[in-house]
Amino acid sequence: MKLVLILTVVILILALWRPGLSFRHQKPDHYAATGPAFDIQTHLNGPIISEGMIHGPNGRLASRFVADMTGAWDGNTGTLAESFRYDNGSTQERKWFLTLGENGRFTATADDIIGVAEGQISGATLSMTYRIRLTEAAGGHVLSVTDWLYLMENGTILNRSELRKFGIKVAELTATMRPADD
Repeated sequence: MKLVLILTVVILILALWRPGLSFRHQKPDHYAATGPAFDIQTHLNGPIISEGMIHGPNGRLASRFVADMTGAWDGNTGTLAESFRYDNGSTQERKWFLTLGENGRFTATADDIIGVAEGQISGATLSMTYRIRLTEAAGGHVLSVTDWLYLMENGTILNRSELRKFGIKVAELTATMRPADD
């Protein structure tokens, strides 16, 4: 019994602490020299279509979605309205309020975000961390989220997000974002 407990603790420690190997250990500076440059006021502006999927803690597909987004900017403040349609027929609305700061930094808020999201733009990437409260239908849990958006040469954005509870990964989101056809 002691051996099982020791092995469980070792596995848990390795799962939570992998310096340099984890998604969460990426830093904006790692991408400073990459291009094309991610310009949030250009690339998150106007109508955007997003298609993605969410994988659960076991790595299996849990949900798919399509989202219509609309970004709008007035100086250093902007909004990004998101309208999600999930494969189970449910829908979700979110409206981000973004404020640009200095040196590629920005903040963001939304109704289901606890506190303020902190973001950084660097080279071809945008990263953001925040805490989100899931809908009651999704359990009402509060999760810590790390988002990375990678701008591709053709203007498509690849989004990868990791969602954690108590430091343990419980879901991963991957999605594409691209200007919507008129």
